[in-house]
Amino acid sequence: MKICRRETFNAAHRLFKPEWDDITNLEVFGKCSYPNYHGHNYALEVWVDGKVNPETGFVIDLKILKEIIQSEITERFDHRNLNLDCKEFEGIIPTTENIAIVIWNILRKKINSEFKIEVQLSETEKNKVVYSGE
Repeated sequence: MKICRRETFNAAHRLFKPEWDDITNLEVFGKCSYPNYHGHNYALEVWVDGKVNPETGFVIDLKILKEIIQSEITERFDHRNLNLDCKEFEGIIPTTENIAIVIWNILRKKINSEFKIEVQLSETEKNKVVYSGE
């Protein structure tokens, strides 16, 4: 069975490679490469896949999952500039794909390994990525 907790956070970022000139960055990343950064209201879904515990009726206690997400992700990234404020993105372009990978790696260390986890991250209503560690 799979269960899900949804949380949101707001963060700014800029997609660019410092070793490229402005024209190349603009060609590859478009407006997302503008030097003054831009922000998103991210929607994060964390899916946990496991067996239902016959004693509790839970796969995982959603209150515990909520606390993990809030302490490890929301507090770390909410209202931050991912490029400038978050060491997790040093040397990494903070694309939605890379943000999802970073989040998955953080959560994987905090959620019991008996569970499979999947991170779904929406940058906009139209753009979403899914990462399950593969």
